[in-house]
Amino acid sequence: MALPPRVFFTVQETAARWACMIADIAGWACDGKLDILTGISTVTCGADRVSGKVIISPMDILPMFRRCGTGPTVVKLMRIMPAGSEGWVYVTEPSDGVDISISDLQIAGHEVLRFEEEHDLLRRVGGGTGSGSPYDWEGMYVTVIQRVHEKGVPANQSELVAELQDWFAQVAQNGQVPDESTIRRRVRPIWRKLRGES
Repeated sequence: MALPPRVFFTVQETAARWACMIADIAGWACDGKLDILTGISTVTCGADRVSGKVIISPMDILPMFRRCGTGPTVVKLMRIMPAGSEGWVYVTEPSDGVDISISDLQIAGHEVLRFEEEHDLLRRVGGGTGSGSPYDWEGMYVTVIQRVHEKGVPANQSELVAELQDWFAQVAQNGQVPDESTIRRRVRPIWRKLRGES
């Protein structure tokens, strides 16, 4: 049985996933492109008590997002937006705000996936530019699907591997192209399924 999708990603995980800095994520959150969340214990906001999941404004804790890495890891948060609310509320008790750690800053899993789709980050997440692998394996798989959809199944596996080597040569930004045996190993399970082999 497969596990359900991730519910949250930390800002550090997301930055690593997107090959960017947490300052970039803070900027996109300020621009309304995604929400940064955290969880808090019960605080008083005027006449109301608030706890659980809240949205935070990165501008309220801007020193945490310094690009040079010298920012604090814990700050006092004075303003929050409770889940389901459309407006900001101010923490009145404790009077100096609530401690928030950079490690506790999260982005909802569905927002991470939506952002990746909107900004075509699937190549980066799947092994393209900016990932640990020098090769865009995700892009290769998409190319195989497109090739089969538009032209049908190649006559043999060697033909498919040769086409993919040409594709890698065209898209490689760093000049690196995987060798034939590596490509063959990656496409072997796909080839067997396409040929109806077990």
